[in-house]
Amino acid sequence: MIVYHGSNCVVDHPDIYHSFHNLDFGKGFYVTSNRQQAERWARRKSNLKRSSKAIVNIYNMNDSMRELKVLNFSENLYEWIDFVCQCRDGETGYQQYDIIIGKVANDKVFRVVDMYHSGIWDKDRALKEIKVYPTYDQIAFITQKAILSSLQFQKYEEV
Repeated sequence: MIVYHGSNCVVDHPDIYHSFHNLDFGKGFYVTSNRQQAERWARRKSNLKRSSKAIVNIYNMNDSMRELKVLNFSENLYEWIDFVCQCRDGETGYQQYDIIIGKVANDKVFRVVDMYHSGIWDKDRALKEIKVYPTYDQIAFITQKAILSSLQFQKYEEV
Protein backbone atom coordinates (compact mmCIF):
# COMPACT_ATOMS: atom_id res chain seq x y z
CA MET A 1 0.00 0.00 0.00
CA ILE A 2 1.26 3.48 -0.84
CA VAL A 3 1.28 5.96 2.07
CA TYR A 4 2.33 9.59 2.37
CA HIS A 5 3.99 11.88 4.89
CA GLY A 6 3.68 15.64 4.56
CA SER A 7 6.66 17.71 5.66
CA ASN A 8 8.86 20.65 4.80
CA CYS A 9 11.78 18.31 4.08
CA VAL A 10 12.61 14.96 2.53
CA VAL A 11 12.26 12.11 5.04
CA ASP A 12 13.97 9.19 3.36
CA HIS A 13 14.92 7.56 6.69
CA PRO A 14 11.88 8.05 8.93
CA ASP A 15 12.21 7.66 12.67
CA ILE A 16 10.12 8.10 15.78
CA TYR A 17 12.56 10.48 17.45
CA HIS A 18 11.61 13.70 15.63
CA SER A 19 7.93 13.54 16.54
CA PHE A 20 6.00 15.94 18.70
CA HIS A 21 4.52 14.61 21.93
CA ASN A 22 0.80 14.49 22.67
CA LEU A 23 -0.37 13.86 19.12
CA ASP A 24 -3.57 11.92 18.33
CA PHE A 25 -1.87 8.54 18.77
CA GLY A 26 1.14 9.66 20.82
CA LYS A 27 4.72 10.17 19.73
CA GLY A 28 5.57 8.46 16.47
CA PHE A 29 6.00 8.78 12.72
CA TYR A 30 2.69 9.52 11.00
CA VAL A 31 1.59 8.68 7.47
CA THR A 32 -1.72 8.61 5.62
CA SER A 33 -3.14 6.74 2.66
CA ASN A 34 -4.71 10.00 1.44
CA ARG A 35 -2.36 12.04 -0.72
CA GLN A 36 -4.52 15.18 -0.50
CA GLN A 37 -4.30 15.04 3.28
CA ALA A 38 -0.50 14.70 3.11
CA GLU A 39 -0.30 17.71 0.81
CA ARG A 40 -2.25 19.77 3.34
CA TRP A 41 0.05 18.59 6.14
CA ALA A 42 3.09 19.49 4.03
CA ARG A 43 1.83 23.00 3.35
CA ARG A 44 0.88 23.50 6.98
CA LYS A 45 4.28 22.34 8.25
CA SER A 46 6.02 24.47 5.66
CA ASN A 47 4.10 27.52 6.87
CA LEU A 48 4.77 26.74 10.55
CA LYS A 49 8.49 26.32 9.90
CA ARG A 50 8.55 29.29 7.50
CA SER A 51 10.05 27.04 4.91
CA SER A 52 9.81 27.60 1.19
CA LYS A 53 9.24 23.90 0.54
CA ALA A 54 6.26 21.64 1.07
CA ILE A 55 7.24 18.02 0.49
CA VAL A 56 5.13 14.88 0.19
CA ASN A 57 7.22 11.83 1.03
CA ILE A 58 5.96 8.63 -0.56
CA TYR A 59 6.44 5.19 0.97
CA ASN A 60 5.46 1.62 0.34
CA MET A 61 3.92 0.12 3.45
CA ASN A 62 4.10 -3.65 3.25
CA ASP A 63 1.89 -6.07 5.12
CA SER A 64 4.67 -7.65 7.17
CA MET A 65 2.96 -6.56 10.37
CA ARG A 66 2.30 -10.06 11.61
CA GLU A 67 4.91 -9.80 14.37
CA LEU A 68 3.87 -6.29 15.32
CA LYS A 69 1.27 -5.20 17.82
CA VAL A 70 -1.25 -3.16 15.81
CA LEU A 71 -4.21 -1.21 17.14
CA ASN A 72 -6.74 -0.48 14.39
CA PHE A 73 -9.69 1.73 15.25
CA SER A 74 -11.20 1.31 11.79
CA GLU A 75 -14.67 2.83 12.14
CA ASN A 76 -14.77 2.61 15.95
CA LEU A 77 -15.00 6.30 16.80
CA TYR A 78 -16.37 5.51 20.26
CA GLU A 79 -13.04 4.12 21.52
CA TRP A 80 -10.99 6.35 19.19
CA ILE A 81 -12.11 9.62 20.77
CA ASP A 82 -11.16 8.51 24.29
CA PHE A 83 -7.81 7.21 23.06
CA VAL A 84 -7.03 10.52 21.31
CA CYS A 85 -7.91 12.46 24.47
CA GLN A 86 -5.64 10.23 26.56
CA CYS A 87 -2.73 10.71 24.14
CA ARG A 88 -3.25 14.46 24.06
CA ASP A 89 -3.18 14.47 27.87
CA GLY A 90 0.27 12.90 27.73
CA GLU A 91 -0.74 9.41 28.82
CA THR A 92 1.61 6.72 27.55
CA GLY A 93 -0.68 3.70 27.04
CA TYR A 94 -0.11 4.02 23.29
CA GLN A 95 3.46 2.81 23.80
CA GLN A 96 2.27 -0.79 24.10
CA TYR A 97 1.63 -0.78 20.33
CA ASP A 98 3.96 -0.76 17.35
CA ILE A 99 1.43 0.75 14.92
CA ILE A 100 -1.85 2.57 15.52
CA ILE A 101 -4.34 3.09 12.67
CA GLY A 102 -7.43 5.25 12.72
CA LYS A 103 -9.13 8.46 11.80
CA VAL A 104 -7.38 11.80 11.98
CA ALA A 105 -8.71 14.76 13.88
CA ASN A 106 -8.52 17.33 11.09
CA ASP A 107 -9.13 21.00 11.91
CA LYS A 108 -12.91 20.64 12.27
CA VAL A 109 -12.77 17.32 14.07
CA PHE A 110 -10.03 18.69 16.34
CA ARG A 111 -12.52 21.29 17.63
CA VAL A 112 -15.12 18.58 18.27
CA VAL A 113 -12.59 16.50 20.21
CA ASP A 114 -11.74 19.58 22.27
CA MET A 115 -15.43 20.19 23.05
CA TYR A 116 -15.71 16.60 24.26
CA HIS A 117 -12.37 16.65 26.08
CA SER A 118 -13.30 19.80 27.99
CA GLY A 119 -16.67 18.35 28.99
CA ILE A 120 -18.79 20.80 27.00
CA TRP A 121 -20.23 17.97 24.88
CA ASP A 122 -20.87 14.41 25.92
CA LYS A 123 -19.43 11.56 23.85
CA ASP A 124 -22.60 10.91 21.86
CA ARG A 125 -22.89 14.57 20.79
CA ALA A 126 -19.20 14.70 19.83
CA LEU A 127 -19.41 11.49 17.77
CA LYS A 128 -22.52 12.75 16.00
CA GLU A 129 -20.64 15.93 15.03
CA ILE A 130 -17.55 14.03 13.88
CA LYS A 131 -19.62 11.95 11.46
CA VAL A 132 -20.67 15.14 9.68
CA TYR A 133 -17.11 15.89 8.54
CA PRO A 134 -15.15 14.03 5.91
CA THR A 135 -12.72 11.76 7.65
CA TYR A 136 -9.17 10.93 6.75
CA ASP A 137 -6.86 8.28 8.08
CA GLN A 138 -3.58 8.26 9.90
CA ILE A 139 -1.13 5.50 10.59
CA ALA A 140 1.24 6.12 13.48
CA PHE A 141 4.44 4.13 13.66
CA ILE A 142 5.14 4.10 17.37
CA THR A 143 8.28 1.95 17.35
CA GLN A 144 11.34 2.12 15.17
CA LYS A 145 11.00 -1.64 14.69
CA ALA A 146 7.65 -1.03 12.97
CA ILE A 147 9.16 1.53 10.61
CA LEU A 148 12.09 -0.70 9.69
CA SER A 149 9.93 -3.74 9.03
CA SER A 150 6.98 -2.10 7.27
CA LEU A 151 7.93 1.16 5.55
CA GLN A 152 10.14 1.71 2.50
CA PHE A 153 10.84 5.18 1.13
CA GLN A 154 10.04 5.43 -2.59
CA LYS A 155 10.36 9.09 -3.54
CA TYR A 156 9.33 12.60 -2.67
CA GLU A 157 7.50 15.34 -4.52
CA GLU A 158 7.40 19.04 -3.88
CA VAL A 159 3.85 20.43 -3.79
